[in-house]
Amino acid sequence: MISKSTIFCFLFLINSIFINAQKEIECNMKLSISHELVKSEKYDTAYESWSIVNTDCPELNFAIYVDGEKILKYKIDNSVGTERVGYIEELLDLWQNRSKYYESKTPKGEYQAKACQLMYDYRDDLDKSKQELFACFDTTFETDKETFTHPKSLYTYFSLVVDLYEKGEKTAAELFNTYDNINEKIQLEIQNYSEKLNVLLQKQENGEALNKTEKANKRAYESYLKNYTIIEESIDAISSSKANCDNLIPLYTKDFNTNKDDSVWLKRAVSRMYHKECTDHELYEKLVKQYDQVSPSADTKIYVATVLLKKGKNEEAYKYLEEGYRLETDTYKKSNLAIRIGVIFKSKGQYTKARNFLQDAVKLNPSNGRPHLIIADMYSDSAKNCGKDNFYQRAVFWLAAKEAEKAARLDPTLQKTVSKYVASYEAKVPTKEEIFLREMSGKTIEIGCWINRSIVVP
Repeated sequence: MISKSTIFCFLFLINSIFINAQKEIECNMKLSISHELVKSEKYDTAYESWSIVNTDCPELNFAIYVDGEKILKYKIDNSVGTERVGYIEELLDLWQNRSKYYESKTPKGEYQAKACQLMYDYRDDLDKSKQELFACFDTTFETDKETFTHPKSLYTYFSLVVDLYEKGEKTAAELFNTYDNINEKIQLEIQNYSEKLNVLLQKQENGEALNKTEKANKRAYESYLKNYTIIEESIDAISSSKANCDNLIPLYTKDFNTNKDDSVWLKRAVSRMYHKECTDHELYEKLVKQYDQVSPSADTKIYVATVLLKKGKNEEAYKYLEEGYRLETDTYKKSNLAIRIGVIFKSKGQYTKARNFLQDAVKLNPSNGRPHLIIADMYSDSAKNCGKDNFYQRAVFWLAAKEAEKAARLDPTLQKTVSKYVASYEAKVPTKEEIFLREMSGKTIEIGCWINRSIVVP
């Protein structure tokens, strides 16, 4: 015989199932209503029904989190004081629940960084200190740097460590380490989107039309590259005043013995000393030799070459440059290396070799237009030496302008820079009157010396 307690438990279970089923039906109805309102951007009206679903049925549908983010961002933008704080906290909770119920669709680095950024943007409302905010970004970066990719958040992360350094709450070593971490991340993202963009550029180069999706992707890749470039330049500008030789030399001298077998530390120290032009100090040579000994690579060979160049051992240095170039196998990195080597040869007046490397850089990374600007600059510098008379010498500036314009076609983010270059060059070309008097319009001029190019007179 079935006991009363068994019957009671059975009835309780049936009742619970019925209640839950009824709740799910109601949640689905309310979610359907709120979803349609969100599609119509009626966020205020959508909030009430969405909020009930979010509270009662958080696992029901992924749309709860997609729609909820839109609704709450609208509410935050259109509220003040304690009401705004409530919506901010609700959005932070929403992202936490999204991670709990839809973990595979919620990358930790991306969403924790969004939470940190939201708290930073409303730090006054939330009464958050810069130490707390930095800790938020820092923990997120260490937890999942792969998906911590948003340019704005990377910049905020760096700006916070700078502020704390200036208040004496972070050391120079902590400042530079954070800079290196962020800069390396930015370089990875630039490489990522450059490689994706290069595939589409190559398709266009082959005469193939891009489909609708590819066109949209191309715009997106170019936008990301533009934003990462802006952030890269911004953090470089901020760090420049901090990372000078007076600060770097004592820091790296003090830390050398502790880190002399750490290839990452050596790479960062050598790179910063090089880029901040601290290469005359004996510490630079010491760091370079140690880096090459601990982790010989294409990178180390280039730095060894810079030491040899300082000592006037040019021919030996050139061999190291070419060896380093041969050793690099990654296409994107090889392109950047070609630019570095090209700039070194340019500084030594080896313009033909410089141009060869810079042209290789463009072939390896077609979305980077900077090599064309460097080549244009070399043409401009050589104008007086590569023309048989004043007219021909000034004609070189047409060639320089034409070369510079190629940069903007490859990389739209360089348009402003290119415009300045072109305006400077065109101000120096022969006048219309000179062209008329010499009857040169439409004629092809051969430019001699190392340039060895021709240009049609307009």
